[in-house]
Amino acid sequence: MTDATRDLAAATASLRDADEALRFLRDLCTVTELRELTARWEVARLLDAGTSYHEISERTGASSATISRVNQWLRYGRDGYRLVLDRQSGGPR
Repeated sequence: MTDATRDLAAATASLRDADEALRFLRDLCTVTELRELTARWEVARLLDAGTSYHEISERTGASSATISRVNQWLRYGRDGYRLVLDRQSGGPR
């Protein structure tokens, strides 16, 4: 991980609430990039809820490749998805 990436993570962590985060994301990302990030997050939430690939694809328009990639990071990544999913649900699953 580069120093610039760590700096971006620190900048993100300094945000106080969802409104500040949204303002930062809108300035940082293009509309397309923000849509892609949003789609990946929605896929992660649906996978965590046990939704099938087919239903996720129908609901989000995500390709099976995107769903599979998110699923791999959700299962075998660095637990970033898991950390946030658990915090949003009120605790570990």
